[in-house]
Amino acid sequence: MKIGIFLPNWLGDLVMATPTLRAMRRRFGSSARLIGIMRPHLAEVLNGTSWLDEQWYFNPRAEDPEVRHWAVIRKMRQERIDVALLLPNSLRTAVVARLGGAKERIGYARYGRGPLLTRKVDSPQSGGLTKPCPMVDYFLKLSEAMGCPPESRRLELATTPDDERSADLVWERLGLRTDGRVMTFNCSGAYGSAKLWPVEHFGDLAKRVATDLDHDVLVLCGPKERRIARAIAARAAHPRVFSMADQPIDLGTAKACIRRARAMVSTDSGPRHVAAAFGKPVVTLYGPMPPVLGENPTVLAIDLRLDLDCIGCQNRVCPLGHHKCMRDLTPDMVYREIARVVREDRTAYAA
Repeated sequence: MKIGIFLPNWLGDLVMATPTLRAMRRRFGSSARLIGIMRPHLAEVLNGTSWLDEQWYFNPRAEDPEVRHWAVIRKMRQERIDVALLLPNSLRTAVVARLGGAKERIGYARYGRGPLLTRKVDSPQSGGLTKPCPMVDYFLKLSEAMGCPPESRRLELATTPDDERSADLVWERLGLRTDGRVMTFNCSGAYGSAKLWPVEHFGDLAKRVATDLDHDVLVLCGPKERRIARAIAARAAHPRVFSMADQPIDLGTAKACIRRARAMVSTDSGPRHVAAAFGKPVVTLYGPMPPVLGENPTVLAIDLRLDLDCIGCQNRVCPLGHHKCMRDLTPDMVYREIARVVREDRTAYAA
């Protein structure tokens, strides 16, 4: 049997789908060929794991015709995919699965795509409306519809030897400590500016962590956040605060850097889930999005969120213009939590 799994489009959601992939591999073993259909920019996320037999790439907006709709549809037909499991809620994935000839098409019956599915899964409801729930559970419910009992909600990732060699070079170039006294700071906010913590807050916190906790701080960033990462390091103005802005920026290297650090301070964005998948404590700064989506009792998580009337607005840009949900989260508030993490876990993670 060949199962095409349409994977989430966002880094964090893909990491939160790892318990689902693990449950499917455990259930089907070698009796099924599991094919992950995913965004090209997430290609390295699952490297080092063994749940998928193949990865296909799909981006409907890509310039490369080989990863657009019709290329994936043709490939599905050529490979004679038996089952399509749709983790994203989009109508587009259901259309591609239907045109690709998958005999069974399993997913949540949302956004008008119910008629395209052969097995409809009901989304969590409250008062007739879709109820927000942890994404880990949301995805596991889909694999349960295929007879895959969830083994665990634990997030899981791995690194490859190439990832580790790349991280070794970062450590060497920057002169980072190798005794585990390294914190990663994640400043990314691909969702929108509403999730960003102010540069001056990140910089002031980094300086205090380096000075008072005697830890190196490595500021992570994606290609679009290089300027922010540089500004944070400049604000800190401390010899033990480093930025990835001038280092290789790929997901494999980022995974390996996160794996060997002690803990992470993060905006509500994908890398925080990567840290959680490697068992690292994560202090997450919440603003526009509800923490429930990332909830997972297996994660060492400290979630910081202010009690404001406008909290949880889910907007990409602050509609009120003041951005108080993030701006009023002070460096002192975050420092107290990260200091507690260090006090409670004196075991250094050697690189």
